[in-house]
Amino acid sequence: MLAPQQEQTLCLEAPPLKNTPALLERVFPAQKISAEAQKERKAGSGKTLTALGSYWKGRKPLILVRALILGSLLPATDDPETDLAIFEQLMALDEASFGRREPKLSAAQVAARITLPRPWDYFDYSFKDATVEPTKIEELTFPLRAGDIPGLSLRWKRAIPLADKQTLLAAALKELPYPDKVALCKRPEECDPATLYGPIWDSVNQHLGRFGVQAHSHEELVAQLGMLRFGHRPRVGDTFCGSGSIPFEAARLGCEVYASDLNPIACMLTWGALNIIGASPERRDEIAQAQQAVAAAVNQEITALGIEHNSQGDRAKAYLYCLETRCPETGWQVPLAPSWVISKTRQVYAKLIPNPREKRFEIDIVSGASPEEMAAAEQGTVQQGQMVYTLEGKTYRTSIKTLRGDYRDAQGVNRNRLRQWEKHDFRPQPEDVFQERLYSIQWITQETLGKSRQQTYFAPVTEEDRARERQVEQIVAENLASWQEQGLVPDMAIEPGKETTRLQRERGWRYWHQLFNARQLLISSLFCKHRHPVSAICLLKAADWNNRLCRWEPYWAKSQQVFYNQALNTFYNYGTRAYDMHMQAYDLPMRRSQTLDVSNYVEMLDCRSITAVADLWITDPPYGDAVHYHEITEFFIAWLRKNPPAPFNEWIWDSRRALAIQGASDKFRRDMVEAYQAMTEHMPDNGRQCVMFTHQDSRVWSDMAAIFWAAGLQVINAWYIATETSSELKKGGYVQGTVILLLGKRPPGQRAGFTPRLLPQVRKEVNAQIQDMMHLNARTQEQMGAPVFTDSDLQMAGYAAALKVLTGYTEINGEEVTRLALRPRRKGEKTVVSEMVQQAAATANSLLVPEGLPKATWEVISGIQRFYLRMVALETTGASKLDNYQNFAKTFRVDNYQAVMASLKPNRARLKGAQDFKPRELAGTEIGETLLGQVLVALQELLGEKEPPIVMDNLREALPDYFQQRPHLQAMAQFLGDQLAQRRPQEARAAEIIASRVRNERL
Repeated sequence: MLAPQQEQTLCLEAPPLKNTPALLERVFPAQKISAEAQKERKAGSGKTLTALGSYWKGRKPLILVRALILGSLLPATDDPETDLAIFEQLMALDEASFGRREPKLSAAQVAARITLPRPWDYFDYSFKDATVEPTKIEELTFPLRAGDIPGLSLRWKRAIPLADKQTLLAAALKELPYPDKVALCKRPEECDPATLYGPIWDSVNQHLGRFGVQAHSHEELVAQLGMLRFGHRPRVGDTFCGSGSIPFEAARLGCEVYASDLNPIACMLTWGALNIIGASPERRDEIAQAQQAVAAAVNQEITALGIEHNSQGDRAKAYLYCLETRCPETGWQVPLAPSWVISKTRQVYAKLIPNPREKRFEIDIVSGASPEEMAAAEQGTVQQGQMVYTLEGKTYRTSIKTLRGDYRDAQGVNRNRLRQWEKHDFRPQPEDVFQERLYSIQWITQETLGKSRQQTYFAPVTEEDRARERQVEQIVAENLASWQEQGLVPDMAIEPGKETTRLQRERGWRYWHQLFNARQLLISSLFCKHRHPVSAICLLKAADWNNRLCRWEPYWAKSQQVFYNQALNTFYNYGTRAYDMHMQAYDLPMRRSQTLDVSNYVEMLDCRSITAVADLWITDPPYGDAVHYHEITEFFIAWLRKNPPAPFNEWIWDSRRALAIQGASDKFRRDMVEAYQAMTEHMPDNGRQCVMFTHQDSRVWSDMAAIFWAAGLQVINAWYIATETSSELKKGGYVQGTVILLLGKRPPGQRAGFTPRLLPQVRKEVNAQIQDMMHLNARTQEQMGAPVFTDSDLQMAGYAAALKVLTGYTEINGEEVTRLALRPRRKGEKTVVSEMVQQAAATANSLLVPEGLPKATWEVISGIQRFYLRMVALETTGASKLDNYQNFAKTFRVDNYQAVMASLKPNRARLKGAQDFKPRELAGTEIGETLLGQVLVALQELLGEKEPPIVMDNLREALPDYFQQRPHLQAMAQFLGDQLAQRRPQEARAAEIIASRVRNERL
């Protein structure tokens, strides 16, 4: 590994590109990167680094990291169009690259999309019952749609050169919207680099040859650009390394890497990314052999104990457990589960059978059930926070809070009467409110053990099964203390916290090992005996999938991971994985490995104490709504705390909560300033920082800007990457977008400014920035048929331009900027940063006039009207992401934009049309009291079949200054008519009627 202080590369005294602006400072195809990042984010287990553990949810997409590094190294020349074209080739975002990204298009689909005069040079055909003679087919040209010739079947010629096929595939994709192309193709990292990037190097070298660049791979290019810009191979640092996305992608590009984090789990995952996913082929073989040896040893011990095989020789695959409690009304012991469905595809459910003699329920397992039985089984004994069950025709309901004995103490703290588990506890005691019960086992038939396609079945629990269960519990009871002493099982207490306190409140658990039942503790302890770095990573990965917080998923008929979201959710029933399924989570797929040949150094360190120097600091820091990793990673830390293998034994195995940067308080800002001051001091004068943060409100934006200001950094540019999700796990339309801030060192010397003089500078800078981008948009629209930047990009550029002006000063209004930035906030206070951002927004808004709407109208209408008309224009392009609406609502200062929305679904958002508004929504509301509101009322009336003269009379009566407002009424009505012509033709025709009557009306 490369220690931070070591220099191992030859340095140039005067690098030619030392002071040349980077491409990222001028242009960046943010919308294309957004689409690519979306595809990677949705890849699930197909993502490169999730093999190490998908429990770390904060990974930034690798393709975004790659874009930031290349964009920070490539020079911005006097030819921005070519700069952008070369960058897109290097990122495989250009038209030609899509043909090489292995699109999922059949020969017939290609034939229907392209014009081709000599198709039979590339395609073969066969036909059945065709009405066209073969000789006639030879005369056909493309495009040729399926069904034009009945029975015709097309296929690629076997001898067609690959380059020719890729050209045709690219042509077939050309007219599709960019996200559709991305959906049909592989991600760039999934493709063979030689095939994907081989054709680009001539044009890359031709464009960059003036600087002496001659490269034939990304690694060569990065090394040469680093030498030209910094005098050595570029060094990328990340002091909030998390799971290692930034260091890994930097190393994959050929940069030297420094990574640090305060959390040992983050450091371990980053180490794994660089040294396991990035291992050499020889090292990967060694890892695979070591893992196989561990698996074989554990399997041998479990088999010898006889705890997973029944008398027929079948082996368990999964065990299903539920809680059980006594009903205070009847005295019956009631099993608890929100649903008794076990497998939807096999129609399997658990059936409760009353046992009056013992006042409890037997549990039978029914397979091949009817739809009616399955529907009934969906209703479990836990419903809406209550225990619900029926006995002898009577339904009993008791609140779970009542069962727990919930109450609030004198200090207002929520408590209950659950017994608090002691360190030696791993199962409920007889007097506990909640007992635990094994109610079904999934078995693998003896005949299919070890085969790729296994036959399994679910069965009720027998006395033989219960005997094996008691055997496991006895083994754990006899060995728990010694296992904990050896560090094979956690003995660490659960500290109170936002996520961790609920474990004690809802179950009485006070130690981390209590989140694992006897079987889970036993199997994990066996794996834990084999200590090497890879097995440690796999141990924690498997623990995520095999614990008491793993919900049973009936659709897939298997247990899911605890960290499907970043919370510690308790369940009333859960699944336990036996050895066979446990190994699926423990296994470490090596197919995504890629050899990294550059120096890297990972250390566990407070970011404020770094000594390493980096040319580019790329960070994804904690911010106001950050995940509480310092709490939830204690789930994993507990397993390795006592006896971690080398090199992990060099780190402190503690979450170090007291040092974690968190929250959005004044202390948070001070901590962040110290962190970014440290990075600023440890980078060259021409170094850059790229900061990614996922924002949800404007206050976080203002805080982050103030932090960088106080850290001695100046904003150079900002870009916005959309990362929306429609996952049902993120309720309430929860949407995220990532802001990219590019920063450099503020020039030395004192510079004082005053708000009245700053405002004109802000307006001038914003205007110049947006005009340049709109000019580039117009040129690329003409040449390529699509603009580079959307309105969201232009907004962000406006903010960046304002902050570029602001952060260039060391004193504002007589106050030193560090003190100003760190001053405690008062509620409702308007800071200098927020004032400048608002000015930037106002300036940007004045330039973002929708095409087809007169500027004079745009300048006089209010924010809600601007929002509605701008979004009408955006919807015409097919945009439907909620993030766009949220951003524009902030831009136009519209607090209640939801009032004009017909849908708030993250990926299917849309405005209300005229007919979607209820009458009361257009009377006395923010939109209803505007000119646009009156136009919408008139549209409603026309669509409701009122006569046009009556509608116009109503419009004149509603507007006392009607004749002064006529030009704007006509402009908005005509704009709506033009924009809605394709999507809502009836409404468009009504709008045209209003525009025509207003325009032709005599005074």
